[in-house]
Amino acid sequence: MTDKEQPQTLEELRGRVAALEAENGRLREANSRLQTENRLLRQKLDHFIRRYFNGPRGEAVSPAQLELLLQGLPKVIELPQTEPKPAPQRAKSSTHPVRRVLDDSRLETQEIVIQPPEVQAQPEGWRQISEERSTLLDWVPGKFIKQVTIRPRYVKDERFALAPLPPPPIPQGMVGPGLLAKVFTDKYEDHLPLFRQAKTFARQYGIELSRQTLGSWVEQGAVLLQPVYRAIAEDLVAGFYWQADETPIRYLDPDVKGKSQQGYLWVYSRPGGEVLFEWRVSRGRAGPEEFLQKFRGKLQTDGYGVYEALAKEREGLTLVGCWAHARRGFHEALAEHQKLVAWFMKQIGLLYQVERELRRQKAGPKLRQAVRQWQSQPVLDRLQRAMRRVRERALPAGRLGQAIEYALKRWKELNEYVADGHLEIDNNLTENAIRPSAVGKKNWLFIGHPEAGERSAIIYTLLACCRRHGINPFDYLKDLFTRLPAAKITEIRQFTPKEWAKAHGIRQPLKQAA
Repeated sequence: MTDKEQPQTLEELRGRVAALEAENGRLREANSRLQTENRLLRQKLDHFIRRYFNGPRGEAVSPAQLELLLQGLPKVIELPQTEPKPAPQRAKSSTHPVRRVLDDSRLETQEIVIQPPEVQAQPEGWRQISEERSTLLDWVPGKFIKQVTIRPRYVKDERFALAPLPPPPIPQGMVGPGLLAKVFTDKYEDHLPLFRQAKTFARQYGIELSRQTLGSWVEQGAVLLQPVYRAIAEDLVAGFYWQADETPIRYLDPDVKGKSQQGYLWVYSRPGGEVLFEWRVSRGRAGPEEFLQKFRGKLQTDGYGVYEALAKEREGLTLVGCWAHARRGFHEALAEHQKLVAWFMKQIGLLYQVERELRRQKAGPKLRQAVRQWQSQPVLDRLQRAMRRVRERALPAGRLGQAIEYALKRWKELNEYVADGHLEIDNNLTENAIRPSAVGKKNWLFIGHPEAGERSAIIYTLLACCRRHGINPFDYLKDLFTRLPAAKITEIRQFTPKEWAKAHGIRQPLKQAA
């Protein structure tokens, strides 16, 4: 306080003292009022505990009474939500199948008790006053079960303890992680459509689940897996060598009545790494152009013109040919020129014989490059000379002429693998990743909506990566559906199949079909 602010007279000093005494009186009055209010609130809380938790079964507390008792009470505990009882209705001819399933006494019940952390740390003095029960319909290999999670509620010194409920894979859903994993693997790994799954559940297990219910589970489960899908895409972009292919999938467009449309699953993979499916409604340039926007490196594909156009436009993008596609053209020409085509097939077979021996020896990139230049390059030179001579007398429109034209037009790309031991001789690894979806669509024929294509891409991606890393897809998906709902965004990468396999000590050698 400065000299100018000091009281100058006795009257001013007395006035200041009087003001302070008045302020002190107001504070004392407020303190007394708060103490009285606190005592009343404690009495209400004690009354609430006795009536709500420890009262006799026939003694109910109505919502209006609770509202009166807790009026003005701070939010100390989380109260159970009470739902108003619906008005009586006439009994329906059939009850909801899900509710009947959960109440079915034939189902084996597995109980999981979750204790609050503070009770586990210091159990002395805590008194259990109630418990919360949550039920899920789940699956363990061979049978349905009813999984009941029990969370005891404790009180100690007017403090409450209740363990948080682990979030289910589907918010407010009744499906457990094991059952959700089974539905996914049955549909996308074993190619069993949802309506057949529903019939199997009802016929073999007496569990009635509609196709619409299963479809809703698949839709919401795919949303839960989407962050893992994005993490796989980020890992793939970091590579320098990709393989790419695509497969057609029929789908129903709600804007086009009475006719299915053709979409495509584009597949990008890195040998020894992850596989990624991307859904597009067409085979046009927009799909690969957008996905490959940031990629610079070596891209192994078939002879699709979109990739060739992108390679010409973008610096740093090198195409690598696929000998499996080149060999396929000669195989189709066997009926026209059997002896001549057989010679070409034998020479291509020598190239694959070298690759089989390198895989048997588990050769690294340097050894693969040296052996290829020593053994494969002479075969390639011999093939090129023979193709040029035969092209002069082969019919351009014939199968042999087309096979030779395909190979010679892409001869540089077909020779890239010899100079780089990191590259594969063909695109078969990616085609193997596509094969399950090709088998599946023979059963379900088409997908019901364009958005279902995006869900399929997510699920096929994870299952293909599981195969790459030797992972049991059911075990993997069950673990993800158990832990992902509570995971932080910074923890998502540990759920990719590559990291999951490392964490579980799985070491699966990568195999390639020749």
